[in-house]
Amino acid sequence: MIVFTCIFSYATGFVIFPASYWREYLAMPASRILSDIVVNLLFYAAIVELSLFIDKRLNKRISWMISPLKRLLIQALYQTLGVFFIVICLCIIFLVLGDFVAMPSPYIGLREGAYTLILIVLWGLMISALNTGNFLLKNWKTEALKSAGFEIKAAQSKQLAAEIELQALKLQLDPHFVFNNLSVLSELILKDQQLGHEYTENFAKVYRYLLINSKKKLISLREELRFLEAYLFLIRNRMGGGADFRINIEESKLDLLIPPVTLQLLIENAIKYNRTEEENPLLVSIWSSDHELIVSNNLLPLIKMPESTGLGLKNIISRYALLGDIGPVIENDHQTFTIKVPLIK
Repeated sequence: MIVFTCIFSYATGFVIFPASYWREYLAMPASRILSDIVVNLLFYAAIVELSLFIDKRLNKRISWMISPLKRLLIQALYQTLGVFFIVICLCIIFLVLGDFVAMPSPYIGLREGAYTLILIVLWGLMISALNTGNFLLKNWKTEALKSAGFEIKAAQSKQLAAEIELQALKLQLDPHFVFNNLSVLSELILKDQQLGHEYTENFAKVYRYLLINSKKKLISLREELRFLEAYLFLIRNRMGGGADFRINIEESKLDLLIPPVTLQLLIENAIKYNRTEEENPLLVSIWSSDHELIVSNNLLPLIKMPESTGLGLKNIISRYALLGDIGPVIENDHQTFTIKVPLIK
């Protein structure tokens, strides 16, 4: 920018200065012409640096986006005053050190001098305009990249949400879950009609909850535990004493939020991959700590492990990914399997 400005200044000088001026200029010794070029480069370097300094300071105080007219007027004023200041300083240097710097350029008249001063101011404003244009172009490019990034992220989140809804629907309509519970229900009706009636009510509560809430982003822990109570009623009557569930949730945590069906998926995960024997029951503990809900079970691996689809845990992790950066923490020390899920305010 400094070199461009210097070259442009000489080009405009050919227009405003008479031919006699340039004849005398070219007649000077080469050392003086070289000195004149160096001084001009330093002069325009000072103008460029001043322009960059003014832009940098004003960018922090007056935004182009918020007050464009105010910014334009103030920047033009500061730029003009700054150029005058540099010209005055240069004149003082020549007056004080004239004998040392030895810069006797050809004589120019008052009119040419006025033209030169006006052109210097215009060059300063041009430098400021170029720098401002570069700044605005960079900002536009940055905002465009951000906007594109947000659009990509939104598209990914939308796709992820659609996949989660599909997984939730699959979980709602799991034929094994329906078949197992209907089988237990038919047996209970034959043995104990009252228990069969209670089983039917809890089965209806579970499915009603799944149909209404599974697609919601968040639900209170209090409502999730009400659902869990009905779900565990089905599990206990289906498995007898093969699974023991212990729940210890602080009252102060009940109004915190959690993705719906989280507890069901975690309990299903524990039951699916562990034995449930009355003499050695599967122990599933659920408790709260700080802003976490912790579900832990002892490990009683099946002799023939079922093929893992990972749908349950993936569903939970994906839903937390849509909510923010904090996700579930999974711990496995080969004796217990623990999952910690955040509780959201």
